[in-house]
Amino acid sequence: MTSHGTGYRENVASHRIADSLRTAILGGRYLPGTRIRQEDVAARSGASRIPVREALRMLDSEGLVTLVANSGAWVTRLTLSECVETYLIRERLEPLLLRTSMPGLDAATVGRLGQLAGEMEAGAGLDAFMRADREFHLSSYAGAASSEMWQIIHRMWNTTQHYRREFTRLAMQDGLSATHLEHRLLLDCIRRPDPDDAERVLIMHLRRTRLELEKHPEIFA
Repeated sequence: MTSHGTGYRENVASHRIADSLRTAILGGRYLPGTRIRQEDVAARSGASRIPVREALRMLDSEGLVTLVANSGAWVTRLTLSECVETYLIRERLEPLLLRTSMPGLDAATVGRLGQLAGEMEAGAGLDAFMRADREFHLSSYAGAASSEMWQIIHRMWNTTQHYRREFTRLAMQDGLSATHLEHRLLLDCIRRPDPDDAERVLIMHLRRTRLELEKHPEIFA
């Protein structure tokens, strides 16, 4: 009984720690290449190292953390060439995921996409925009959330999060009119529904981000 209780508490703690670290990494509080020390996380969370290790394994499987045997854990970092390669894969696979998802999207989900598009257009700050943008795209794939493609794309969204954030920070200096237009076009394709047009718009959307990132190698320094 005691052993089962201890295991349950450690499982709850590992998920709690993973949730906290995930939020911090996606929110930009941990930059790529930052070392995450188990002892520091354990001290902050009031937990032993066992649930911390399990939390880091979860984040490693999600692409947010890179575990190095006998060394430690670091926030996943990409080189420019690795990021470009990831985007090239996304440009081919993500539109297919959207096409697969569209028949399974209900009215409530489509309505939420419209709300998120409106929130982004309302002039949200960087953090609010990033949260809304992530929810917008991942929600559009909700109709295929149990698929292998969804798992692959979700991991790629995680590994490129920091670089999308930096792209958005730069783009905000000139306004995000092109991004807002592409979101509205995607929403229109989903509402009609027209998977062929949806694929074309999403390819354009992803490609534009990739090309802009290639212009800023300093982001990856």
